Amino acid sequence: MDNFTSGSIFFLMGFSDVRGIQVLHAMLFLLIYLAALLGNLLIITLTTKDHQLHTPMYFFLKNLSFLDFCLISITVPKSIMNSLMNHNTISLLGCISQVFFFFLLASTEVALLTVMSYERYVAVCHPLRYDNIMGHRACMQMATTSWVSGSLNAILHTASTFSIPMCGLPEIHQFFCDVPQLLSLACSYNIGELVAIGISLVLDFGCFVFIDIFYIYIFSTVLRMPSREGRHKAISTCLPHLLVVTLFLSSAFFAYLHPLPKYPSLLDLLVSVFYTVVPPTMNPLIYSLRNKDMKMALRKLIKNIYNVSI
Repeated sequence: MDNFTSGSIFFLMGFSDVRGIQVLHAMLFLLIYLAALLGNLLIITLTTKDHQLHTPMYFFLKNLSFLDFCLISITVPKSIMNSLMNHNTISLLGCISQVFFFFLLASTEVALLTVMSYERYVAVCHPLRYDNIMGHRACMQMATTSWVSGSLNAILHTASTFSIPMCGLPEIHQFFCDVPQLLSLACSYNIGELVAIGISLVLDFGCFVFIDIFYIYIFSTVLRMPSREGRHKAISTCLPHLLVVTLFLSSAFFAYLHPLPKYPSLLDLLVSVFYTVVPPTMNPLIYSLRNKDMKMALRKLIKNIYNVSI
C-alpha cells in the first residue's frame, strides 16, 4: 500500500495472533482494568464525600485517581475488545484520539506527581509553613498548570505525529496507537515529532530530577526523626511512591529512546504495559488505600450505606 494517511483503518497487532493467547490476554487485562477502575473510583468517591479528606494531599490524590481512571480507559478496553472479538482494527479517528488523550493524561500525571512530591516535601520538611504554602489557591494553580501543560503537550504530539503521510502496511505492532510505532510508518523522517519527543523527554527528566531532590530532602529529614515508628511509616510510604514514578518514567524513556525494530519483541510490548497499565493499577494501592485516613473514610462510607439500606 502507498500513502494511507487518508485511509480510515489501522491494524493493532497486539501480543499474539494465537486465539488462546488472545483470550488469556483479554481476561488478564479485564481483571487488571476492573481492579484499576474500582480502586480509582473508590478514592475519588472517598475524597469527595469525606470532609476530613478535603486537604491538599487528598486533593492531588483525587486528581491523580481521575487521571489514572482515564489513562487506563483509553487503551485497555479497546485492546480487550479486539482480543475477544479477534478483530484488531482501529479507525484513524480512534488512533488520533488515543494519541491525544494518552499524551494529555500521561503528561499531566508526570507534572502532578512532581507537585505531589513537592507537597510531601513541604509537609515533612516545613510543617509550620505548610498552610501558607499549600493554600487552596496555590493548590488550584498547581493542578491547573499540570493540566494545561499536559494539554499543550498532547496538541503538539498529535499534530506533529499525523502531519506527515504514512506509507506501507498500516500495521501497528502494539496493543494501542503508540507514537514510536506510528513514526515507523511515516513516509519520511518526522522531524517535528522527533523534536516534540525530545522536548517531552527533557521536561519529564526535569520533573524526575525534581522528584528525586524532594525525596532526598524528605528522607534526610525522616532519618533524623527520634521515633523509629515514625521513620518506618514515612519511609514505607515514600519508597513505593518513588518506585512507581521511577517505573513509569524509566519504561517510557526506554520506549521512546531506544531504536525501534521493524517487528518489536515481546519485551517492547511488556515495557509499554509498565507505563500504560501498571501505574493506574498500582497507584490506588500505594498512594491511598494503605492510608489510615482512607481506611477510616471507607469504614464510614460502608457504615452509611448499611444504615441507609436498613
